[in-house]
Amino acid sequence: MSTDPRRRIPRTDALLADPRVAAAAAVVGKARVKEVVLGAQQRARAGEIGPDAVADAVVAGLPRSAASLRPVLNATGVVLHTNLGRAPLSDAARDALVTAAGTTDVELDLATGGRGRRGAGAMAALADAVPDAGGVHVTNNGAAALILAATALAGPGREIVIARGEMVEIGDGFRLPELLESTGARLREVGTTNRVRVDDYAAAVGPDTGMILKVHPSNFVVQGFTSSVPAGDLTGLGVPVVADIGSGLLAPHPLLPDEPDAASELRAGVPLVTASGDKLLGGPQAGLLLGEADLVHRVRRHPLARALRVDKLTLAALEATLRGPVPPVRAMLEADVDALRARARTVAAAVGGEAVDCVAQVGGGGAPGVDLPSAGVALPAEYAEALRAGEEPVVGRVEHGRCVLDLRSVLPGDDERLVAAVRAAAARQDPPS
Repeated sequence: MSTDPRRRIPRTDALLADPRVAAAAAVVGKARVKEVVLGAQQRARAGEIGPDAVADAVVAGLPRSAASLRPVLNATGVVLHTNLGRAPLSDAARDALVTAAGTTDVELDLATGGRGRRGAGAMAALADAVPDAGGVHVTNNGAAALILAATALAGPGREIVIARGEMVEIGDGFRLPELLESTGARLREVGTTNRVRVDDYAAAVGPDTGMILKVHPSNFVVQGFTSSVPAGDLTGLGVPVVADIGSGLLAPHPLLPDEPDAASELRAGVPLVTASGDKLLGGPQAGLLLGEADLVHRVRRHPLARALRVDKLTLAALEATLRGPVPPVRAMLEADVDALRARARTVAAAVGGEAVDCVAQVGGGGAPGVDLPSAGVALPAEYAEALRAGEEPVVGRVEHGRCVLDLRSVLPGDDERLVAAVRAAAARQDPPS
């Protein structure tokens, strides 16, 4: 009489006691490990694997961390890729996150033992980075900075004057008009889709006007028969002017001559500027408010500010970005094209690809229409899917029937990881024809 092979399936407690499994439980939690154990046992009961293979199947199926997010190599050539988390943080910012993860003096004055200003170090770093700002404040993202300003300066029953051509839609279908109207304010559109003048704004300003808003279109360019009004030219109309520059460029950059920056707006007399921290600044997701001290204080003390405040992790990463070495975004943006070509030749030789010239983008709503000359490695198109499915995923782009790995969005120190990922992808699929 034969014995049912399912009786040989290892017991749950025995599998959990396996040193390899026990070590994983300490990292990802016993509950998650037990799910993997039960799944492997069920596969054995269904005859998909033998009883002797259950332990190895459990080990193979264990997650590396308690979080589901996975590190990805961005070879798309889009420096600020929203779907990949926009700005990769610098090593200094990552170290700051680890420090901030413990108990910190985020809102404590250690000298007096009393309450201190939340994130005083980060606020000081931001103020130092933008000396033209009389006051600074930080929210949890760029949209939050704008909605806080709109609520504090306009809010229910008052008007926000805005050019019709700046009523934009941002990522994931969020429309700026709907965002602003959620504050209870009314929008007063001026001008036409392609042209607006100072007189249009002046005619719209009245006793119900809470603020004038200038919005950088971010992800598109209007060309041809167009005109717009710089935010600085609107400051004499008797109401606060808010310039939402979006991309977080704090000072002019020679590679992005048409991209608005905070310093230039403030020097032009704009009372309040809002921007994002995880774009061209190269820091964590955050909303920046920079401007006249009394106006920033008014916004910062609004009750909504409490709901939109940043946590200690963001404050730590932001300060380290501002105080520390050049962040990856800036290094990618300023990468030398000849150096990119040399790297492309080396990587291509290592993986059997072709070194090619290509064109990268800033992304993240920054510098629309600006092309960044770049270089990369071209592989057969089927590599795109294989690379995404790898142990360390790589995201490239498919163009002209090829998978192109653009090196402008890959730091030089990651080239060896990229080579290993491509070789692993090649080993998992049939040799390309």
